[in-house]
Amino acid sequence: MVTKRKHILTVIIVIFITAFLTMTLGNLFMVEIGQKVIVKEVDYNRMRNVAKKYEKQEQLMEFAKNNFLYDANEEVMLEGALEGTLNSLKDPYTQFLTKDEFEALMQDTEGSYEGIGVYITEGEDNKILIVSPIEDTPAEKAGLKTGDKILRINGTDYSAEQIDDAVKVMKGMPGTSVTLTISRENKDGTRETSDVVVNREKIRIKTIKPTMLEDNIGYIKITTFDLQTADDFKVAFDNLKKQGMEKLIIDLRYNPGGIIDTTVSITDMFLEEGIVTYTKTKSGEVEYYKSDAQKDDIPLVVLVNDGSASASEIMAGALKDTKRATLIGTKTFGKGIVQRVQRFGSEGEGIKMTVSEYFTPNGVNIHKIGIEPDMVIELSEDAQGYGSEYYDTDNQLQKAVEVIKTIQ
Repeated sequence: MVTKRKHILTVIIVIFITAFLTMTLGNLFMVEIGQKVIVKEVDYNRMRNVAKKYEKQEQLMEFAKNNFLYDANEEVMLEGALEGTLNSLKDPYTQFLTKDEFEALMQDTEGSYEGIGVYITEGEDNKILIVSPIEDTPAEKAGLKTGDKILRINGTDYSAEQIDDAVKVMKGMPGTSVTLTISRENKDGTRETSDVVVNREKIRIKTIKPTMLEDNIGYIKITTFDLQTADDFKVAFDNLKKQGMEKLIIDLRYNPGGIIDTTVSITDMFLEEGIVTYTKTKSGEVEYYKSDAQKDDIPLVVLVNDGSASASEIMAGALKDTKRATLIGTKTFGKGIVQRVQRFGSEGEGIKMTVSEYFTPNGVNIHKIGIEPDMVIELSEDAQGYGSEYYDTDNQLQKAVEVIKTIQ
């Protein structure tokens, strides 16, 4: 039988042990004692504040689950809440990305994906419309054409409202195939429906399109700046040099931008040692992107328009500020901010967020302003397109050739 003195001593030891656990181990994790859990006051207050902060959200979801006429999926509502949080910032470039959206963005950045190689959009008749097959891809090889409408994929109907689902189905492992039911307009205006089997491949999106124009004038169109663009540009540049290129026109029209490091790498080829661009964050942190002393002195003309944005404007701004190139076309889009893309959570989601603004070498931020070209030339309404393949009607490119011939 335990004496009273021993009993008191045991209680004191238990109290000391409990206090020790609370003060030491409690700093690392919660201590469970019986049906209770001991936490630090600061942690308890933090949890209580979090619960209070999101109480309305929880109540709203519960109300929807009990009263909404149709299915109110909790996971879908939570995802919508995340999307809404960033949408409320009123920045079109900041967004929450689902797992599929994050993976798609990463593929775009890498410049490749597994699928059939076709650009599609929502048609006015709620059909999925083919804008164009990508050059030298399974879609082009299978005979898909601009203006074709996709009615079914592997026998299942898809409308324009289901375009995201349609994209997921068309993508897939190289070596497998997908069957598209296509509606194509005939010359007499009637439409004909047929099934087209397309074999999936690893699609490498070509962002560099070079050619040699008259009088040893080289031409390189850059459609976007992905991870492989800089290497591809340098290869194209060297090949044109071997063909006798003496002057160069760089076409940035309708280039929406891309990766800063890529555009800096290309711009560096033509600049002396100095600043290509620099960025500044909310806290005032500045990061400089610089060019080295090595440069190619080839005469340059750069084509821009209102579709030239972001990384395109970094290149155009640097070449204009340093008077290294003549800019021809129309005022650029005016996107002088930088987004960072990163994973969020543990289920593959991501965040794209505006984190800084960038400046030209002369310290100019062109956001919502754009860059004025040295020579303003509107694309003719009669132009069949833009680029070297439309040279006969592309008056902006014709002007670029005319101007570069005068540059020594």
